[in-house]
Formats: sequence, C-alpha cells, structure tokens
Amino acid sequence: MSNAGVTPPPAEGSIVLPSTTMKAGLSIRSLLLIMLLLVSVASSVVVGLIGYVNGRDSLRDAAVNSLIEVRDSRAREITSLFTSMENTLLLNARGQSVANAMQAFTAGFEELESATLTDEEQASLEDYFTTQFGAKLSASGVAGDGEPIDASTFVPTGAAQSYLTLHYTVPFDNFTDAIAVDDAGDGSTWSAAHAQYHDFFRRMTQLFKYEDVLLVDANGNIVYSAFKGVDLGSNLDSGPLQRTNLAKAYTEAMNGNIADTVVLTDFGSYPPSLGVPAAWAVVPVAVNGTIIGTLAIEMPIDEINAVMTGGGDWAGSGLGRTGETYIVGADDKLMRSLSRDLIENPDQYKEQAVAAGTAPGVAQQVIDGGSTLLLQPVRTDAVASAASGVTGTTLAAGYLGGETIAAYAPLDIDGLDWVIVAEIDSAEAFAPVDAFTRNLLLSSAVIVLVVSLLSLVIAGVIVRPLRRLRDAARRIASGETGVQVDAGTSDELADVGAAFNDMSRSLQVKEALLKSQQDENERLMLSLMPEPLVRKYREGARTIAQDHQEVTVMFGDIVGFEAFSRNMESEKALELLNEILRSFDEAADRFGIERVRTTRSGYLASCGLSIPRVDNARRTVDFAIELQRILERFGGKHGTALNLRAGIDTGTVTAGLVGETHIAYDLWGDAVNLAFQIQGNNNDAGIFLTQAVVDRMPDTVHVRDWGYVTTATGAQRVWRIDPDDTRA
Repeated sequence: MSNAGVTPPPAEGSIVLPSTTMKAGLSIRSLLLIMLLLVSVASSVVVGLIGYVNGRDSLRDAAVNSLIEVRDSRAREITSLFTSMENTLLLNARGQSVANAMQAFTAGFEELESATLTDEEQASLEDYFTTQFGAKLSASGVAGDGEPIDASTFVPTGAAQSYLTLHYTVPFDNFTDAIAVDDAGDGSTWSAAHAQYHDFFRRMTQLFKYEDVLLVDANGNIVYSAFKGVDLGSNLDSGPLQRTNLAKAYTEAMNGNIADTVVLTDFGSYPPSLGVPAAWAVVPVAVNGTIIGTLAIEMPIDEINAVMTGGGDWAGSGLGRTGETYIVGADDKLMRSLSRDLIENPDQYKEQAVAAGTAPGVAQQVIDGGSTLLLQPVRTDAVASAASGVTGTTLAAGYLGGETIAAYAPLDIDGLDWVIVAEIDSAEAFAPVDAFTRNLLLSSAVIVLVVSLLSLVIAGVIVRPLRRLRDAARRIASGETGVQVDAGTSDELADVGAAFNDMSRSLQVKEALLKSQQDENERLMLSLMPEPLVRKYREGARTIAQDHQEVTVMFGDIVGFEAFSRNMESEKALELLNEILRSFDEAADRFGIERVRTTRSGYLASCGLSIPRVDNARRTVDFAIELQRILERFGGKHGTALNLRAGIDTGTVTAGLVGETHIAYDLWGDAVNLAFQIQGNNNDAGIFLTQAVVDRMPDTVHVRDWGYVTTATGAQRVWRIDPDDTRA
C-alpha cells in the first residue's frame, strides 16, 4: 500500500512545530491575560488622563504665578530704590550743608580762575591726559556713537579746572585714593571748602553707594566731585561733556527753575567713567528761592544689579537654576542690568549670545567688561509687549535662545522708559509637570507589567525548560559555541538537556580544531603571497593576475657566499644563509619593500606593488644599499667578504598565482626581466640601476655609467651606484 502524501508520525520525544495550515486559537491562559491587561490598561488610562489634565494645569499655573510674584517683587524693589534716591537727593538739596557747600565751592572755583600754572606744571598736566588718562580711555573702548574718543579734548582749558585737576586728580592713580584726601594743602579757598564739606559728600557716596556726587554751579561748571575724576572743573555747557546725559539733565533742571524737582536720566556713555555707562539724578539747589546750581548723583549700578539679581541668590529668590530678572530699555532694547549667565558661566553666555544673534564683538565686549549694561540686546516678545505698556506672561524664546517662560511689565519710574522681565527656562519651570507625567506613565506601566507577570507566571513554569532549549539551539545556530542548558528536574527533560549539552561540547571541540587549522592555513598563505591575492584566492578565484604600473623591482644575489659555505655542512650553511635572509626581510619591512620570493641563489623584491608609493625607486635603492651593509656586517662577523650584486628597474609588472595543483606566487614583466638581466650580465658585485631608476633618484646618490644591456625593446643604459655610497 502506498504511503505517498501521508505525513509520518513524529518520533518519540521530538518537538513538533505547528503547521502553517493549523487554525490559530487562543488558550484560556491567553484569554485571561488579555482580559486582565485590557481592564488594567483601561483603568490606568482613564485615571491617568484625569490626573494629568488637572495636575498639568495646576502645576503650570503655579510656575507662572511664582514668576509673576518674582517680577512684581523686583519691580517694587527697584521702584523703591529710585524713590529712596530721589527723596534722599531732595532732602540733601534742601539742607543747609549742600547750599553752603555750593556757595563755598563756587566762590573757590571763581577765585581759581585767576590762578596760573608754571610751565612744568602745565607739562605735567598735559602729560597726564595724553598718557595716563589717554591709555585708560583707549582701553575702555569708544564713545556711544561708535567713534573713538580723543583724550586730548579733556585737557583743561580754564585756569580753575587746570588747577584743581593738577592738585586733586593727577596725583592719584585711582578714584579710591582721590576720595580719601580731604585737603591738598595748597592753601586755596577751594581747598578750604573741600576740607570743610568733602567728608559730608564722601559719607553720602559711601552710604548710598553712589558712583559719584557732583556740584554744578549756575554757569555749568562742575565745581566739586567726590571722586575727583577728569570731569572736575569741566563745563557742561561748552566743555567736552556738553553732549552727555549729565549735561542734558543739568540743563533741564536749571531751565525748570523748580527747586523740588529731580531729573533722572537713562544710562549713557560718560567718558570720565572709562567705558562704564552712567545714569544721573539731578536736583536744583536754591538759596532764598534762587537756583544757584545743581546737586547730581551718579546712580549706583551695583545697587541696581543687587536688586535685580537678588544679591546673587537666584535660587533663594524662587528663580531656580536658570531664572533671572533684568531691566531693558524700551526704546533701544538693551539691558540695564546684569545677565545671570554672564556671572555664572561667561563662556556659555558668549556661545549662547552669539548663537542667538548678538554680534561676536559685542559679546566679547560684555565678557571683557563683565557687564551687559547697554550692550546685550533683548529683542524678545516679552520686551516688545512690555514696551507697548502691556503687563503679562509669555512662552517664547529668550534673549539667549531657548524656550523660556517670561513675566513682563513696564516699570513705573518717572523719567525712565524701562521694562522689567522675569524669566526662567521652560524646561525648569515646567519640570514638575514633566515629572508628574513621567511618574504617571511609569505607574501605569508598572500596573500593566505586574498584571502581565502574574498572568504568565504559571504558564512560564511549564514551558521554561523547553524555552531554554529553544534559546540555546538558536544561540548555536547563530554561531555561539560552548552553550550549556539546565533543562529542569524531570527525568525526560534532564535526558534531553544532557544530550543537548553533549552535542554542544562536541561542536565546540570541532569548532576549535577548525579555527586552529584555518589560522594555520591563513598564516601559510600570507607567507607565500600578498593579502589581496589571498583574499581573491579564498573567494574562489584560481586564475589571478594583476598588472601594476610604476613598480620598482630588485633582483639580487650574494657574491661570495658559495665560496664561504663550500666546506660547511649543509645544515650549517643553510642556517647562515637564513640568518642573512632574515636580516634582509627585516630590512624590507623597515623600508616598505615587499619580498616576492627567495631562493639560495637570488632575492626578488618589489616596492609599490601592493601599496603604491611615489618614492618606490628611492626606497628600493636605499634597501639595496642596506642589504650591502648587512652583508658587510655579516662578513666582518664571520671573517669573510660578502657583497651584493643587484639589478633594479622601474616599470610595469604583473603579479599573480602560477600553477594549478601546486600554486606559487610570482612576479613577471619587462621590469622584472630587466632587473634579472642587468644583475645577471654583471660579474662584478654592485648595485646596478636602469635609466628609469636613475631618473627617479635624488642627487645625493652618486652613480657611474656602466654601459648598456640588450633587451627585447632595445639597448638599455645601466648605471652603478658608487661603492662609497654603500659603505656602512
């Protein structure tokens, strides 16, 4: 009876894979697993969505409200600082001490208008402005309009200014030393007034941390300066400072003719401050209702920065790792306070600022000066909205790039068109939202995982040994060796596991033997032919020939070895010959020469065959010279005279495998034949070169004409290397 078409029953103990024609079905275990998963996932998704929506909105609102609180707090502090300065300035201007000081300094200044300086004093004064002050001014940068400042324009032209500068400015290297002096000891009326009133203004400067305190008389003369800069004695109506914001504020205060009015200025370029922008508060000083001058204070930059940076404690102020508050001019969109990034990480600030569009030169100027005041542009949506009078929040790019959440508002300070911005990186501001989301997703995943594990644990106990066998078989199929399994404790599975482990060990032993044989075969093949030919031969090619252009070939033999070894035993002679050839091979490796074959009567080598080289001729000649030196050293060691007779040619050669049953690597072609011929036609020892080789050699190798050799293409000229060039 025929059994065609009938599938035989599986052997006992074999594993039967399901046929592709079997109908797929779900076991009770699978149905239970699916049901539990659906219930757990559905409940987790519903609860998670509700919690996510509510939690996200609450956390976002908390982050925004916190930033608004910081913005409003800083706005109140900075407004309070300016209000305090204005009130203090008004109080001092109405005091009798300031009025008396104004009259005394004005009288002393007028008296000095008749003072004269000696030629030596005048020269000292001019030297100070052209060298000391000029160098500092040049190092500080340029004026606000971008034009360089000529220090010579600050050389005093009036007698009083010259006198005061000579006695109170020139002698001191810095402002700190100048403000410490009460009396220059010159005996003038102005110095007497200074000795009487300077301590009052010095204490005012130090107490309120003003950058400077000035008294300006009704004629525009700066008759007093606490720090005694080059502005002391200068005239705001006609001097080099007439275009500064101080001069404008002075004019406005004097023209207003109202004693209890404070004129505030924005920050602007002020050359005497040596590159540091200056902002002023100016108030008229009156005596019996008549305005006799003004009291001017240079606003304390450090105090403004201290308010905006929270004293450097941003984290303690609720701004975390990336938040900050800063002031920006509404018109020019430039900062009026410090950048947190500049303080904490200047290199990172520069990189981010340039990437965000700040000019590299401006960014470097910020780094050099350590301040973003009137330098760092802030053209963000927050500043644009605040400049238009709007108070609010936004999620947009910050002034250094990157997404930020910003709370902005215009500042309510009379005379100053400034806006305040509190911002923080959105990633940090909404970090609680992201953390909440991650935790929610993680908890949902854990629930699903626990349910899945509980559903699978029982079935896993049963099928685990078979799965281990399956995985082990796959590992062996992928090429892994030495795979061992633990098939369980039952007798049947233990037998299968033991048989599998025996098979695995047997395969491992055979794999090791095959690998050892392959390594030995590889080593032997590489010793007979170059790697590219080995690779082609291994791929199945049997007829292998490669043409090569510009290859230098050397064929040489050892002159004198036959006579030297004639009476030796064969083994001893071969040992000495191998010693020489081993030295030849080592030299070949050093010079980049490829040995083709070696016989007792000859040594064939090439350069530029497997690895193209532009200097293959020079390398081959240097190699031949080195072989001669090796033979000389060998001869000296063994008391004999050995020399090299070598022929060298450059041209086209063919390399390939010759033979079928017994293959051999060989090299042939015109260059090889010519190298053989010029070597064989010379009975004398020496290194003989063709014209092609000589043309490629440097002038340092000296050659002699050695006649011609006849070849299939005609007569070829032969040269011999000067023996002096081959001596060790």
